[in-house]
Amino acid sequence: MPLEVCALSPEKMELREYEVPKVGTGQMKVQSLYAAAKHGTELSGIKGDSAKRGPYDPELQVFPNTGKGRSSRTGNMFIGTVISEGVDRFAEGDVVLSYGPFREVHVISTERCWKVPEGFSWKSAVCLDPADFAMCAIRDGQVRVGDAVAVFGMGAIGLMVVQIAKLSGAYPIIAVDPLENRQKVAQICGADLILDPTTCDAGVEIKKATGNRGVDVAIDYSANVHALQAAIRGVAFGGNVVAGAAPAPYGPGLDLGAEAHYNRPNLIFSRSCSDPNRKYPRWDEKRVYATCWRLLTEGKLTGEPIVTPIVAFADLVAEYPKITSNPEQNIKLGAYFK
Repeated sequence: MPLEVCALSPEKMELREYEVPKVGTGQMKVQSLYAAAKHGTELSGIKGDSAKRGPYDPELQVFPNTGKGRSSRTGNMFIGTVISEGVDRFAEGDVVLSYGPFREVHVISTERCWKVPEGFSWKSAVCLDPADFAMCAIRDGQVRVGDAVAVFGMGAIGLMVVQIAKLSGAYPIIAVDPLENRQKVAQICGADLILDPTTCDAGVEIKKATGNRGVDVAIDYSANVHALQAAIRGVAFGGNVVAGAAPAPYGPGLDLGAEAHYNRPNLIFSRSCSDPNRKYPRWDEKRVYATCWRLLTEGKLTGEPIVTPIVAFADLVAEYPKITSNPEQNIKLGAYFK
């Protein structure tokens, strides 16, 4: 039987056998070649601190706050070879990208699936998500040519935000993160200035770097309360602060007086997967994906420096817990299958 990686806790993983379901109408079977994790989303689910606070009430559009969503799922996107026959839109032997956990064989819908061009980097392909969230953060934040932009949190989404801000003509792009490995990749991705928030007052330094004006748009993907506070301090009068991360409930540290009242920034919550989009019907999730996929396959966005480390599938059991214990050694964990 094939194997998958499941989380018993953030610190402990195991390989489990699983039964491959039968291929139904509109589905196909895919043998995994490569895959990657989505650190923040997966760990929050494993810890029970995901954005969901119990089951969502679609009529009231609220969470009852009666429980925590907990998950054992690890892995987010994968690339594999189609191994089933008679598949609409795809042929046996095609290499495709789709959503799915770290497992050897998948049965997936043919709808949410992308054919991977020959020679295209798998590391860039698995960065379609985070690119979709980064794209929406840039669009929701209304980043325009010439805008100064600060990005907090140089995880995979934040690094994609830096790249898309660069494509949008933003300047300067200020990346804020305490980890040296992520600072280096932020520079590769196009950041003009790197700030370590543990050694400076990031909000003040952002003001100084922009002639005391502040950035037009500050985007937070760190899920850290102090980063959101620094974003509020560092944004210009009437500028936009984009809360892209979906954090656990914040503890003390967020001050919505002071600069928040005096400088009156707009606080915008951004998601790529909550249709209707703010620009619906012209924009929806399908168009966001199509735009990101085009930019990736044209080489205008890249996941090459982002997917690190890369290990064999069987080694994920030992490597995955290091996302928490050794964040200075990873950005977006990738895996290859034999």
